[in-house]
Amino acid sequence: MSAVSSQGTLGVYDALDSTTATIERLRAAGMKRITVFSPLPSHELEHALHAGESPVRMFTLVGALTGAATGFAFPTWASMDWPLVTGGKPIISGPAWVIIAFELTILFGALSTVAGLFINARLPQRRVMQVYDPSFSSDRFGILVMPPSGREAEVRDIMRDNGAAEIREQVQEVKVGDL
Repeated sequence: MSAVSSQGTLGVYDALDSTTATIERLRAAGMKRITVFSPLPSHELEHALHAGESPVRMFTLVGALTGAATGFAFPTWASMDWPLVTGGKPIISGPAWVIIAFELTILFGALSTVAGLFINARLPQRRVMQVYDPSFSSDRFGILVMPPSGREAEVRDIMRDNGAAEIREQVQEVKVGDL
């Protein structure tokens, strides 16, 4: 099993308050690469991490607008290429294509949402971090920090000062095929 190691510090906490306090101190110290493991969704953690709005919604918007444009452009092109003149009706009839445009709006919007989800979640991953502790699913919180070189001691001190129950060093990355 070939493993590639990267420097990381994992702090394990028993309480939500000490977890959020640690995150705020780490962000104030300039740490950028922070990952949080939580047994429950928490607005306090999102606020401490300064989590912005999801960029997936922009994928949905662009996909939906592309679908709507395609829904009008494709029938227009087809009608101009193979015109069907009947009873003096116009060859390009926009109201008849609203249904096609609507359907393609939904289709392209949904497909681009799924694509945006995979892109932003960085899936599939070729390497996974072996830091997960089963207690993160039941009663404990975890903070994983990838500090800049030479600032590992500062991260450990911040975690220790805020009441970390356990601090682990040297997180391992393993290829997915080796698991």
